[in-house]
Amino acid sequence: MISQEWRTLFWVGLSVLFALSLWFSASAIAPELIRFWDITSQLEAWLSASVPLGFVVGAFCSAYFGMADRFHSRKIFAISALSGSFFNGILIFVDQALLGILLRVLTGVCLAGVYPIAVKILSQWFPRKRGLAIGILIAALTLGSSLPHFVLMFFSSFQWQLVLITSSVLSFLSAIIIYFIVKDPTITSTKTPFSITFIHQVVKNKPVMLANYGYFGHMWELYAMWTWLPTFLAASFYNNSPGVSPWIIAFSTFLSIGIAGGIGCVLGGIISDKIGRSNLTMISMMISAICSILIGFTYGQVIWLTLVVSFIWGMTVISDSAQFSAAVSEVSDSSYVGTALTFQMCIGFLITIFSINLIPVLQKIMGWEWVFTLLAIGPVLGIVSMAKFKYYEVTAIGGNKNEDTATRI
Repeated sequence: MISQEWRTLFWVGLSVLFALSLWFSASAIAPELIRFWDITSQLEAWLSASVPLGFVVGAFCSAYFGMADRFHSRKIFAISALSGSFFNGILIFVDQALLGILLRVLTGVCLAGVYPIAVKILSQWFPRKRGLAIGILIAALTLGSSLPHFVLMFFSSFQWQLVLITSSVLSFLSAIIIYFIVKDPTITSTKTPFSITFIHQVVKNKPVMLANYGYFGHMWELYAMWTWLPTFLAASFYNNSPGVSPWIIAFSTFLSIGIAGGIGCVLGGIISDKIGRSNLTMISMMISAICSILIGFTYGQVIWLTLVVSFIWGMTVISDSAQFSAAVSEVSDSSYVGTALTFQMCIGFLITIFSINLIPVLQKIMGWEWVFTLLAIGPVLGIVSMAKFKYYEVTAIGGNKNEDTATRI
């Protein structure tokens, strides 16, 4: 019989998958929105960066007021998913670029109440095997983020509004699932009043900040890759085969980001529980950095070669993501773990805004052949940080990988 913990993981993962379909719902139909809203070149990059910007605002407010540690987690998730569904859905009635981008920012604000909260819920349900549990959660996030491209494969010949409607309906369903089906853990952290010392304590916690620095390097690469890989694949495929079907491009994007990323997250979770968080993250970042350099050499080459590199990149660029969150949840005090996770994601997603906007600017100068090499900087710096985190694990934890021991630090 399936235990309550694994049933909870299934339902929380499904909720995150559905809700995170909001993230790239507009980016997947960006060409249509650019024409419909008559978006200028100056605003075009912000169509992709608007959701991360909103996420940063929402995560900062949540971290500052300690919302993840003061209020009921499932209620925050449900309200956030419902609100995001609304802001995303009314985009079909918008005909102005600035208003549309503002709604995307508000959607990002709402998603700040989904992903960090889901990590906290699972960290309470899984004091052990946390790496695998959060790895599966991030796999759901990855599949959800790429889901609009999957939907686009079927609706590409129909109106673009159907992609937005589908993602909004899915987010609505996620709120229903998390509120009415998911149960609270038997043991929950106590609700604590707001104190600015929450963030102060996070910053003072050396192992937490080392894990954060690794996460920041990881995020420099991740969302810029997710945002611009579809455009790169389209340009590369058209350069090699001008008559290639848009369906092939949409499928290749879903395969490289969603399927490859989902596999990478699960494998990363399994492996990290065996070899340790720091080892897994360093291996993943090393491979993803190599792929970010190699992918440009496949531009305009045969499609299968580009797909192989993009698939490996899609696996390794996200396979370590859950482990940064797991590491923070393990070495943070239980009274402020929600704030610590939200703070981590707030700064991480702030970094993505810069890398997302930098890629199209430098692409015009460097071309697709070289522009992704810029993303390798993040993983390289992340490896340095996680090497120091590993040293802390060995000296302070005594090499003990038991999560209960780590949680008490």
